[in-house]
Amino acid sequence: MEGNRQKEKPGGTGDGRPAWDDYFLDIVGLVAKRATCLRRRVGAALVRDRRILATGYNGAPSGLRHCLSIGCLREQKQIPSGERHELCRGLHAEQNAIIQAALHGVSVKGATLYCTNQPCTICVKMIINAGIVRIVVQGDYRDDLAEEMLAEAKIEVIRQ
Repeated sequence: MEGNRQKEKPGGTGDGRPAWDDYFLDIVGLVAKRATCLRRRVGAALVRDRRILATGYNGAPSGLRHCLSIGCLREQKQIPSGERHELCRGLHAEQNAIIQAALHGVSVKGATLYCTNQPCTICVKMIINAGIVRIVVQGDYRDDLAEEMLAEAKIEVIRQ
């Protein structure tokens, strides 16, 4: 096995244990439960050599009031999903995972990002510059520009 790629059959190892990608996707599903966004709960984890480097979920910056307690600015202004990302109190799960790694001095170069949703264009730009080489996602959120940029950067994307 190389990095996070599992050569066993998809969906499990044959002995009742989940394949590595499934295992880490299950973990980010749990991480997403910590999210404080009223619109979408997203979880992310950065993994290298089958070790979790950092996790993140979407929500307000540390020490600031959460949308759960003060309401959603985007809902109040009727901003559609996927537009005007700057008009939000929260950070995305992928951003928080990258920031947590940086805050603790952990390089994410060569890592795989596991995420409950496809990253948006803003997150993709951070992912590219952070040296993340692979993304495994669940969910139905799509961002055409993000997908184009990931393809151009030759970042492998696995959808489950």
